[in-house]
Amino acid sequence: MSQEKANIHLTNWDIVGINPNDKNWSSGDIFCFWANNIQSLIGFSLIASLYLVYDLNILVVLTSCLLAGILVAIFSNLIGQPSQKYGLPFPVILRSAFGVSGARYIAMLRGVVGLFMFGVQTFFIAKSIGYLIRILIFNIDDTILDTELFLIFLMGMDLIDWFSFILTLFLQFYLFKQGQNFIKYILNFSAWFVYTGLVVFIIVLAGENSKEIISAFKLSVTTENLISKENVLAIISITGTLFAFFSIVILNIGDFSRYVKNNSDNVKGNFSLIINLIIFSFSSVFIVLGADIVMAKQLIEVEYLLTNPTDIIGKIDNSFLTTIAIIFILVASGSTNMIANYIPTQNALLNFFPKNLDKSSAGLLIVFLGLIFGGLWLPFLSQSGALSIIDTIGSFFGPIAGIIIADYYLIKNKDYISKDIFSDLKTGSYFYSNGWQIKGVYSMIIGFIFAASTIWNVELRFLQSFAWLIGAFTSYITYYLLASD
Repeated sequence: MSQEKANIHLTNWDIVGINPNDKNWSSGDIFCFWANNIQSLIGFSLIASLYLVYDLNILVVLTSCLLAGILVAIFSNLIGQPSQKYGLPFPVILRSAFGVSGARYIAMLRGVVGLFMFGVQTFFIAKSIGYLIRILIFNIDDTILDTELFLIFLMGMDLIDWFSFILTLFLQFYLFKQGQNFIKYILNFSAWFVYTGLVVFIIVLAGENSKEIISAFKLSVTTENLISKENVLAIISITGTLFAFFSIVILNIGDFSRYVKNNSDNVKGNFSLIINLIIFSFSSVFIVLGADIVMAKQLIEVEYLLTNPTDIIGKIDNSFLTTIAIIFILVASGSTNMIANYIPTQNALLNFFPKNLDKSSAGLLIVFLGLIFGGLWLPFLSQSGALSIIDTIGSFFGPIAGIIIADYYLIKNKDYISKDIFSDLKTGSYFYSNGWQIKGVYSMIIGFIFAASTIWNVELRFLQSFAWLIGAFTSYITYYLLASD
């Protein structure tokens, strides 16, 4: 009887192990998962900037993509394997290394970042929806938008913006809470929809300019001095930057690998990130080069190459192309928000309040807090240094990952005691000291100090892209030395 009561405190049907018969994700589904992670405005701008703004050889960046993809895949496989094996989400896996109570608070570090970024990302998605609404209204009556009603602003947003923002919040809530099969459908649809959109956009954009674009692309490809000191340093730096881009998602990869039917599919799916990086990279470069050539022919003055898709769309005078591009951006941004922010936060909340929340109530809480963060973004948060605070919190993620790896592979020998991972009995294997594994906490703090020093110390800023890896390695070693006694 006491055992049953103990289990109730930590158990929630939404975070228990997945039935093996319900594990229906394949390597192709993980391919789409990674596609959705890179198919974003930030991803596009990052890749294009690396290629063009810094005047880098395409082969240099391509080599960096290859190395970063390998690193991300390796860590994703290491962190995701226990979740795949036991069907458990990231917050529950943490109980082994941090204790059944400690895991609640450690997982919420990821939840806090997810909550904040969900609100901010929703704000930007809503701006695109608002843009589409304005196009529709303008085509019906081009005078309506000049009326007094649409010129009233509250916290930096007008009526259309607020309507779009609230609509976006609840639309995401409805779609994201449908369950694993629907989530898989969203990811698969979004990945191929966006890739198709990139191809269509390139074809339409190129038009009669395809030869010039291909010629410009060829000029960016050279093997000259590829292994020179300058290029090698550039490769190392870019590899770190690209790895940092995926570092948040790597930590909670278990939230998705838990659905994969076997570890072989999981491994193959994670390494497919490399293919995604190559496809998306070439597409980004073609679009940026093509836009530059088209705008030059249309006598559009641009001081520098545009690497932000919204800037490119805003400059090209083609309402049809603009509308289509915005739709693709919306799909890509929405699915990215689900993967990187909504689901990790939902699982963190379910783990923190297992008796009080289910998927729906946790989702509504995310929507409410997203409304606050997103609504405050433009007038307050964007200028408050909030992103620096979020980056600092993110410095814990590498150490947490290092501890998970050391705990599962070295300390626990790939073997969790399933009955105890949901038990808060003092005799449980993961109760430790009042529910906390102090050795895990100490290791995390030490790793955090090393990782955060690359943010706080100006002289170490050149290592900031590698903060995740530095923190992970430091905590990995520290935890092994402390916990192996």
